[in-house]
Amino acid sequence: MEVSRQAFYDYLDRKNKPWKYQNLADAMMKIHVEDECNADYGRVRMYQALTYRQEIGEFKDVHVPCEGTVRKVMEEINLIHKPKRKPGGITKAVREARKSDDILKRDFKADEPLRKCVTDITEVKAYGQE
Repeated sequence: MEVSRQAFYDYLDRKNKPWKYQNLADAMMKIHVEDECNADYGRVRMYQALTYRQEIGEFKDVHVPCEGTVRKVMEEINLIHKPKRKPGGITKAVREARKSDDILKRDFKADEPLRKCVTDITEVKAYGQE
């Protein structure tokens, strides 16, 4: 199994001990089941709800460490969920609509100032675009 002797005995010491975040996980589950809208809570909102209830005295025995720990505990008890859909991007253009007429035909010289005003629109590919 390629486990050191010390790691094995450390595991034997730890396996019967209760999880150190069990009180925090129980408080999160209590908040989660109270209302159906609470199912959408992320780590920030859950952290705010826990600290608020701790301040008003509802969760006296619960220690709320930080948002990162709240997120880790939420992942452990399966309260963090992935979004149902992946955002596709800002716009989806049609290929035919993208083509424009070449009015200047690369003749950028003008007789007077501000007669030919042009700009360059460069498309920068974002992550996930093809």
